[in-house]
Amino acid sequence: MSRVLIAGESWMTTSTHTKGVDAFTVHSYVEGVAQLRAALEAGGHEVVHLPGHLVPTDFPETPDELAAFDVVILSDIGSNSIQLAPDVFERSIPGRDRLHELAAWVEAGGALVMIGGYLSFTGFQALAAFRETEIAAVLPVEMLPGDDHVERPAGVVATIHDAAHPALGGIQGEWPALLGYNRVLPKDGASVLATLGDDPLVAVWDYGAGRSAVFTSDCSPHWAPPAFSDDWDGYGLLFNGIVDWVTAR
Repeated sequence: MSRVLIAGESWMTTSTHTKGVDAFTVHSYVEGVAQLRAALEAGGHEVVHLPGHLVPTDFPETPDELAAFDVVILSDIGSNSIQLAPDVFERSIPGRDRLHELAAWVEAGGALVMIGGYLSFTGFQALAAFRETEIAAVLPVEMLPGDDHVERPAGVVATIHDAAHPALGGIQGEWPALLGYNRVLPKDGASVLATLGDDPLVAVWDYGAGRSAVFTSDCSPHWAPPAFSDDWDGYGLLFNGIVDWVTAR
């Protein structure tokens, strides 16, 4: 099976507790990778998780480092975290253009998956900013120039356009509702396998000698509620299907 790098899917939260005239702050660290990691490991894949706070220091930046993996998954981690290594951001020392290296690696035969979130694609308030990077050419979708996040608090159910495509893992029946996604546009030549309304949810294509795929909603709450990410048998089929397809070159 494949060796998978998941970059992102973690965050730190600071909250202020006010009790009368006194106040104090509390900090917490949270990961949203558990469901995805468990599903891929159950599918036989080896998973390495690189949490968001380690991406600036540890994201692969050479062809040899990328070659240690069969597929890279970017999930809710913005382009700045990948590009701004501490030497570059804090000390103005030139470094590697890691998104250029990633794009070249995919074109040479690697595999890339982007999963949605507030810091995926263009992202909430355009903070993810992948549209301005070389990754824009690699993905099977066009990203919007501004804030692309779409909230669907009442839930929206996917329309499946090619249930037989192997990237969908042989899922049968209706999918559980999702609560939001990143709005993107399909590229000519891409296969759009599922949509939310008129917007792509799952899209795949070949890029050079490699492959890329997108799932424009989340792999965990809040956009992927427990009915989707915890209770649905199709969850593992879907993400293993995507990983198996992008690595079956």
